[in-house]
Amino acid sequence: MELTFNRTAKIVAALLLFAAISQPIYTLLYLQAPEFDRQFLWGLEGLLFVIMAAIAGSAMAQSKRYTLIFSAIAFSAVLNVIQVGVGLTQFGPAREAAEQIGAFAGGVYTFSFFCYNGAKVLLGLAALDFGLSKLKSGGKVLGGLTVLFGVLAIALNAYALMFGREVQELAAAAGASGVVATLLLAICLLGIKGDE
Repeated sequence: MELTFNRTAKIVAALLLFAAISQPIYTLLYLQAPEFDRQFLWGLEGLLFVIMAAIAGSAMAQSKRYTLIFSAIAFSAVLNVIQVGVGLTQFGPAREAAEQIGAFAGGVYTFSFFCYNGAKVLLGLAALDFGLSKLKSGGKVLGGLTVLFGVLAIALNAYALMFGREVQELAAAAGASGVVATLLLAICLLGIKGDE
């Protein structure tokens, strides 16, 4: 299948939009209906991230100006595949084992969120870089917001990555900043014109 860079970038943008929308839905389900089986949503996110890794990798190879951005998106997708995989395969057994060996369950959750925060740092980097590019080309509002949330996502998620379970109070802010950075990045990518 032959895809132009422009079309590839739009597909990556659509996948990022879906990821940015699905995370708040998943969080709401977790908070409002904890008994709801979220297996399908997690499986769908896992598939989305596998596809995103491949498409963003293709965009990285095609890009003339945005290789760092697409590299960060591709590798964040790989980390998200690992994070979703840990959630799907290890959270259940970890809960069951927690009664006997609680430290093991905590380790599984910490590893999963380590991958999650690492992916958000990479998406923040992509948002920062693309936001700076938007600022240079005259997109002051979108570029400025994308830079701001890119920096926030990098800072908060890097802090959570480095200090893990000791900073649980930052988990929501770190995740939310990454989701907003992802959303703004997707909007920026939708604006790519031609073969950049």
